[in-house]
Parts: sequence; structure tokens; C-alpha cells
Amino acid sequence: METRQALLVDAFAAEPMAGNPAGVVPDANGLTDDQMRAIAGELGASETAFVLDSEDADRRLRYFTPEQEVDLCGHATIAAHAALFERGAVEAGQHTMATERGVLDVETKADGTVWMEQGEADIREVDCALDEVADALGVDVATLQDVGADLPLAVGDTGFPWLLVPVNYFQHLSGADPNPSAIESLCESVDAMGVYAFTFDTIGGQSTLHGRAFAPRAGITEDPVTGTAAGACGAYIRRYGAIDSTVEQVVVEQGHFLDRPGTVKVDTDGLEVWVGGRAVTTLDGSLTVPVVDVDDEILEV
Repeated sequence: METRQALLVDAFAAEPMAGNPAGVVPDANGLTDDQMRAIAGELGASETAFVLDSEDADRRLRYFTPEQEVDLCGHATIAAHAALFERGAVEAGQHTMATERGVLDVETKADGTVWMEQGEADIREVDCALDEVADALGVDVATLQDVGADLPLAVGDTGFPWLLVPVNYFQHLSGADPNPSAIESLCESVDAMGVYAFTFDTIGGQSTLHGRAFAPRAGITEDPVTGTAAGACGAYIRRYGAIDSTVEQVVVEQGHFLDRPGTVKVDTDGLEVWVGGRAVTTLDGSLTVPVVDVDDEILEV
């Protein structure tokens, strides 16, 4: 039976068993959509990146959750390029990758740090009742009202649309008790895939904000460290002037409540977004590819 190399790579972390694990298939040429989806389900990471040849870029990346394909995934992109660099398949420098969001740039530094272009962030304000958002997150509505006076609820999209929800203090974000079904309904109402709740009250002194990501519509109860959300949120706080203009780089901490702390660096002017971070391979093995039976028929009862 056919096998392919399959990796689990912890992105946005410098140590194993931290950050956000992503599946990586370094050679996915010839795999069908169903096979990729099955492999993503078997690896069990929130997203798996499949690396393919491309006529338009240095390589093509496709991203699958265990349930569906998504246009772009920050942590899986960082994981894939860090793993390729670690194995000598790419060199330090700038590269291009073709995605469902178009051809994007990726830069690999000599120390293994990977920076990826997310393109222009789409930020659109939404009309949501704060009490509905608070109920979905399992927080008191007062935790959203004071910051909400200056920062409107908005959906930020750099490849995966997140409802961005500012929370006043870290203790309130840490005490959130989210209701997955309510979050799913809320996201459907604003055409988002997940909720990204964040606060400027952080654990690390060098961090700009602390975030938590909930995406039950994509089969993710809580995501450890989220590149698309960090990028969108960085653009959002820049656009609304929530951080001083002298702050050159947005540093996002996340994952502490899942015991997988990680850091995402965001460079943005409020429009164009780049995110960067380290990654560590924790599992390297061979996976048996499921056979595609073209004669399979759907049985009707």
C-alpha cells in the first residue's frame, strides 16, 4: 500500500509540546481531496498542510481540517516551511506559495523563524448585541462594554474570518466559559468561522495582547495559537488606533489555558499583514494512504 511521510509540527513555539500542532505532508502530489481530508482526520491536528508542486509559485499549499478544506492557515504554513527548512528542502530567504487566497510570500530566516504574508486584512464592523456575545463566551457583559466603547465588534479576515471581541481584563478572559453551540450560531449570524476574544492585559511583558480562539464551525473547540486570528487582530487594533504608533510589532500570546503557550509576531500597517514564528517537529513518520475506490457507491436505505 502507498505511504507518505507525515509530520506533526508545533508552530509558534521554540520547544516541543507547545504552541499549535499542525499536520504536514511534505509531498502531497497525486493525493485526492478525500485522501487529504482522511489524512487530516487521522493526524488529528486542527489543520494539516499539504505541500504540492506549483506552476505559479515555488510550491502550493492546501489546508484541511479533519472536516473541511480552508483557504489559508497561519500556523500550518509556519509549520510546513519550518519543517521543509529543517530538512534542507528550502533555503533561507524569500519564497512564494500558491494558496486558495492567491500567491503569497514566505520568508525563512537563518535561525528557522518563518514569516508569511497574509495579504490585506478585510475588517468589517458587525451589529451584534453585546449580551449575546457575552452569553456565547460565558462572560459578564460588563467585561465587553468598557472596551467596546472604543473598539467595535468586527469580523477580521486574512484567510479565515474571525469575530474579534475585545475583553477588558485577563482574569475575565481566563474565566470565560464558552458555549460551543451559541458560538456557532453567533458566527453564522455574522458570517464568521470563529470567535477570537482578546485582551491587552497580558502575561508576558513583551506581549501586546492575549487571545483565545473558539471555532466550533470548523470542528475546533479552542485553538492553541492562531496565526490567521493574530494577523487579523493585529490589523484591527492598528486600524482603530488601539496601540501607539511607535509600537513597531504586535506580539500575540496564546495557548496558556491549554498548556500549549505560544507567540505570534505580527507586522502590519492596518492593511497588509505578515505573521511570523518558530516551529518544532515533534513527530516524523509514514502514513498509509487510504485507497480511493472509484467504484464505491452510496448505499441508500
